Amino acid sequence: MKNNLIIDFINLMYPNLCLICGENLMKNEDYLCMNCLHQIPKTNYHLLPENPIEKRFWGKADVFRATSFFFFQKGSLFQKLIHELKYNGNKEIGESLGKYAGADLISSADFCTIDMIVPVPLHPKKFAKRGYNQSEWIGKGLSSVLQKPQITNNLVRIKENTTQTKKSVYERFENTEGIFDLKDNLMFCNKHILLVDDVLTTGSTLEACVHALEKTENKNIKISIFTLAVA
Repeated sequence: MKNNLIIDFINLMYPNLCLICGENLMKNEDYLCMNCLHQIPKTNYHLLPENPIEKRFWGKADVFRATSFFFFQKGSLFQKLIHELKYNGNKEIGESLGKYAGADLISSADFCTIDMIVPVPLHPKKFAKRGYNQSEWIGKGLSSVLQKPQITNNLVRIKENTTQTKKSVYERFENTEGIFDLKDNLMFCNKHILLVDDVLTTGSTLEACVHALEKTENKNIKISIFTLAVA
């Protein structure tokens, strides 16, 4: 009873507000109210083989399945979710949205067969500057729902590339070529890997990750892709 009073007092002084509409959150809500959560423009591509996300990788990378949780549009209310996650230190929202997405992926006969979750790694310098890897926090949410381990120490970024902003598709490809590697070429052997990132734009970073993952011994690996949003 005393703890509840303390929590109520804290919420009164520092109200827990929805990141989208600014309304007070209920006790069972995290970061988004149920009304805004239901308005997220979801793709539902996890239920559709040969969907537009998968087609982006055709002829570029050997991907089994690929999907994005929701559509990202500049200027939309939901752009704030990505901004909070990547630039405002609100890493926990990645975990929360990862859980919501994981609840959808369970309904897919393909995505529920994954063995491991692998987030796209940051270069150590960028990690030190930001303090966390947003893709890892998304993966954390997926992991808790799908009950699959997240592996963060095998796929590594070995080169610090320049920002992708304002680069053409080809420039993005050149900028990401050979920047990832595997520490252990056996760890992912005979495994179905779910590669996780925040936003899919051209897909060049994810392509580079797939090529690194294919260094797995005998290339006996199945790779699927999940991003929180697609531009």
